[in-house]
Amino acid sequence: MRSHERRAHNQRRSQRRIVVHAIALVAAVRVAPAQPRLTAEPRQPAAGALIRLTIDRLVGNADSAVRIDGTMAGEPLRFRAASRGRLQAIAAIPVEVSDSAVAQVTVERQSGAVDTLYLMLPYPHRPPPAVQSRSRAAGASRLKVDPKFTRALDSVTEARIEHENALARGVGHQAQDTPQLWTLSFLRPRPSRVTSQFGRGRVFNGRVSSSHLGIDYRGSVGDPIYAANRGVVALVSEFYLAGNVVYIDHGNGLVTGYFHMSQPLVAAGDTVERGQQIGLVGSTGRVTGPHLHWSARFGALTIDPADLLSLGPPFVERPTKPGPDSRK
Repeated sequence: MRSHERRAHNQRRSQRRIVVHAIALVAAVRVAPAQPRLTAEPRQPAAGALIRLTIDRLVGNADSAVRIDGTMAGEPLRFRAASRGRLQAIAAIPVEVSDSAVAQVTVERQSGAVDTLYLMLPYPHRPPPAVQSRSRAAGASRLKVDPKFTRALDSVTEARIEHENALARGVGHQAQDTPQLWTLSFLRPRPSRVTSQFGRGRVFNGRVSSSHLGIDYRGSVGDPIYAANRGVVALVSEFYLAGNVVYIDHGNGLVTGYFHMSQPLVAAGDTVERGQQIGLVGSTGRVTGPHLHWSARFGALTIDPADLLSLGPPFVERPTKPGPDSRK
């Protein structure tokens, strides 16, 4: 073979190798699995919101995920299968969130490899509580209650209130260890008009300022109160501020509370069904008049109960027939 022919032959071989390597590289890029992604809905939730976390980009990886763990704001995350190969969990934003709320999730692979996912939701820095109280007072509801609720508390009463708050947090912790007890969507506990929304500022007797951490429904003494969903009654008690209360553990971290009752109609340990009557409207505790205060928790975190009403698949099924909510 002549020298110029040999050079041409070697050049063609070199070009073929380059093409083969380029094809192999393109193929490798096409099949390389994407890293899992963690997102939140809504993208910028309010303080006290119940949110949905989603992991996607899990499919198409031969090294399959065998275990997923996570936490957000000190509460565990339990992911379940959703549509299009995604996994979803419910989580909560603390009412007192300041600067950021962070979710951390680990995805353990069959090979032993671990992907760590982070999601940070930024929030404005919040001023100290005393400053918050003064700023909230400007647009707050001004309410008249029994003067005993706005006088300086003695040590016995302070200890009682703290004990009652600890009991409520304990029910929330317990709910994180309870399997989900409901399948259908959550209901309003009263068919009446809402008189105060979650998060609204309030001033009692011109002295005490606070945020309203629940939803108030209009009612007269003796009107029925209904369970928002299936669950187990975790606590029936009389609280200093909330009056006669019932807390229901729905499992998967969710708890609903029903305050100011004139009479509870259930006992701790009872299993209640969605829409079942559990008590009567009253005016016990710190109130301006008879009504139902409906509260909710995710673990130890207080959340807006209204967010329960919009929970959808994969956490709930839609009822196929009109249920108790048809009267609401």
